[in-house]
Amino acid sequence: MSPFWSFAAKMLRYRGMIVASFIMAGVSAATLGAGLVAMKPILEGLLGKNPIGLPQLARDLNSKLSAWAPGWANIPDSVIQKLPDGPSTAVAWIMGSLCVLTAIGATATFFHAYLSLTVVNLTTTNIRRDAFHKVLHMPLKDIVLGGPSDAISRIMQDTAAISGGFNSLLSKAVSQVAKGIGSLIAAFFIDWRLACLALAVGPVLFVIIRKLGKRIRRASKAALVAQSGLYQAAAESLQGLRVVKVHTTERYEAGRFHRMNKDAMRELNRVRTARALASPLVEALTLFAIAGLTLIAINNIRVGVIEASAVIQVIVALGAAGASFKPLTGLLNDVQASAAAADRLAELMKGPTESGHEPSLPKLPRHKHSISFDNVIFTYPAAARPALDGVSITVNHGETVAVVGPNGSGKTTLLALVPRLFDPDMGPEGRRGRVLLDGNDISRYSVRSLRRQIGVVTQETVLFKGTIRHNIAYGSEAATDDSIIAAAKRARAHDFITALPKGYDTMVAEQGLTLSGGQRQRLAIARAILRDPSILILDEATSMIDADSEAQIAEALADFAKGRTSLIVAHRLSTVLSADRILVMNQGKVVDAGTHAELLRRCPVYRLIADRQLLPPVA
Repeated sequence: MSPFWSFAAKMLRYRGMIVASFIMAGVSAATLGAGLVAMKPILEGLLGKNPIGLPQLARDLNSKLSAWAPGWANIPDSVIQKLPDGPSTAVAWIMGSLCVLTAIGATATFFHAYLSLTVVNLTTTNIRRDAFHKVLHMPLKDIVLGGPSDAISRIMQDTAAISGGFNSLLSKAVSQVAKGIGSLIAAFFIDWRLACLALAVGPVLFVIIRKLGKRIRRASKAALVAQSGLYQAAAESLQGLRVVKVHTTERYEAGRFHRMNKDAMRELNRVRTARALASPLVEALTLFAIAGLTLIAINNIRVGVIEASAVIQVIVALGAAGASFKPLTGLLNDVQASAAAADRLAELMKGPTESGHEPSLPKLPRHKHSISFDNVIFTYPAAARPALDGVSITVNHGETVAVVGPNGSGKTTLLALVPRLFDPDMGPEGRRGRVLLDGNDISRYSVRSLRRQIGVVTQETVLFKGTIRHNIAYGSEAATDDSIIAAAKRARAHDFITALPKGYDTMVAEQGLTLSGGQRQRLAIARAILRDPSILILDEATSMIDADSEAQIAEALADFAKGRTSLIVAHRLSTVLSADRILVMNQGKVVDAGTHAELLRRCPVYRLIADRQLLPPVA
């Protein structure tokens, strides 16, 4: 089963509404077919040839029905005898009946669209939810490889495209097919010979639509890939707008976007060509079929085989069928375009899932003894060399360890292994490195129970759109107002928060852009404090703090770190001096470990770092 139909099968969850919408489509089609059949007495009345009244019309209808339906479907004689006679009366009754049928058909059409669109919206919402849930639980390594913009494009853009295909399939196509079938049945009811001649063009139309549909599917997939790249370029430029402006690269970014925009347009134009070609080909073939049918009908009218009124009725019925089936070309093209989006979304849904979320995994006990890295190797996708290359080190509980090293030495990557943002690679000897918490391999335990006992503060502070209270309590659902305020005070954030117009209920803009860098950093520290973690990971946590408060926050963190294991990526000399031990990393390896004085004596890499990288304490 193709990805599109696999996603479409999710609509079957709402079978009741689908069945009801199909019934409404059938009622709408039945009213159309009945209206076409009822044209005969009106045409004969207008043409002035053998006008008949309602009783005779009912008897003729019974005669027709006898060949198509069982006898119980006939109009009873008792009812026929009570019908008013006279051609004018018959036309008036039929016209009134047509008005009632039109009202019924319009009501049925409304409910069909209402129910089918409800099913489409519910299904698309579920698919978008599942896709987002999948991305949230994918390994970070895969998100880094593909880029978050591509995942966002698939979640938003591709699900919207699939929604269009569902709408064309369930709402528009069902309605058009039902009306087309109703019109064809009416045509066969009036004269099956003419109707059969008209259907001869059907196989040719099917071949044309199928070939064009395949071309549209391929082109649509390429267009979606190009639009995903366009989305990524726009997101990068706008998120880094400050950098763009201060480096005066507006022209460069505009040119890059323009080139990618033209690539996307080129792919969309390929879809355009196939779509534009489909409609005129179908129209031309349909016109040729009607022309041939008309010539045949004229010859049969002359020899008295077919009545002129029947020919007009059949042509009108076939015209109604053609008008109903004509949009199917565009609707099938919409389905093909949606199939391309479904392929991309299916690739996302089949991607790997982060391990550690299985319900069967045991919970990891709270950390009390040590954290050990056992022959850890890790390589980023497409990287030339490992970010970590055979790291083995043990950190005791309650110990504060500072990690230093040149840029790209693997400091941040090493700390990212503790909360399992990454998992170690398989070593050359076929053995995977391990991260052990109190001797327990963290890969064998619930990742949720691991991360709940870790507090992380990074240099790149992440805040979400919402209140300050919400941002501090993020990930701590049971936090009380008192605990939130206490955490803010320990992070030296309480004073600036209370000075804001709405205090803790002040809204934070997207990415926290309404706050200064130092204020954002303090909120991130308060968030980590609130979790009451057993392990504290600080990746340049005070890099954005102003000189006046950096010492106070460092003191608060030092007090909070008591009784907890602290892993710190350090760039300040004061942080290094206060650590119990310093790990020196270079090219993915731990090259030495010790105190500041010991490392200055024996480690050339550390001496170079101390001279060139470690910032002096703030004044």
